[in-house]
Amino acid sequence: MREIQSEASAATRSTAIAAICWILAGIVYLLAEAITASAFPHYSYAMNYISDLGVPDVEMLGNRAIDSPLHMVINIVFVVQGLLFAAASICMVRGSGPVLRLPIITFAFFHALGMVLIAVVNGGQHNNELGLGWVHLLGALFAFLGGHLTAICVGISLLLSRRSSFGRPSRLIGVISVVIGLIGILGIVMLQVDVRAVPRTVLPDGVWERIGMYAIIVWEIGYGALLLSRLRTHTPLSDRSATALN
Repeated sequence: MREIQSEASAATRSTAIAAICWILAGIVYLLAEAITASAFPHYSYAMNYISDLGVPDVEMLGNRAIDSPLHMVINIVFVVQGLLFAAASICMVRGSGPVLRLPIITFAFFHALGMVLIAVVNGGQHNNELGLGWVHLLGALFAFLGGHLTAICVGISLLLSRRSSFGRPSRLIGVISVVIGLIGILGIVMLQVDVRAVPRTVLPDGVWERIGMYAIIVWEIGYGALLLSRLRTHTPLSDRSATALN
């Protein structure tokens, strides 16, 4: 009985930590982006790239004037967001044991690695001249697709799971997770299509990129909140056992 209580308690703690990490990751990112953008003269969420906020130099990149006095803020938060996302995924796997455990952890790791790479190797002209531009682009690819595929794998796990983590709404939550991940991937694919293949702009580059990034942020905050809600509304096994013994 004590072993069952201990396992249930550990699973509950892991799930709670996962939820808190995901919520913190999303909120901290949004706050840091807003603060950094507010110090960037004439920064446009529609026209500028997210990575423009992390460039330390005052320069021109294409047709965009770069001047981000708080570049260190967003670069630090890129790393923090990635590490919290990975930690949340590991804790969630330990707590609820989803069907696609290995893919979830793998893609979360790629997301974290990508966020670290885009922070360490910014997208400025100096790094481009050093031949490091590909590192930043690779980091962006890892960050975006890693986050999207994590959401999709969590959603598929909910759809395949025989024992529901959220009760009857689990299938709906699974579908929503998959859809959010696919919307994020669509944003990044369309960013490339719009830049390279479409004669005229369908949407500004910053909009497509933010569809990709905000899909991850919306999913992690939303899923984290759902996990916390589940913990509040479901009595842990250890509590039920203790009540029965009393």
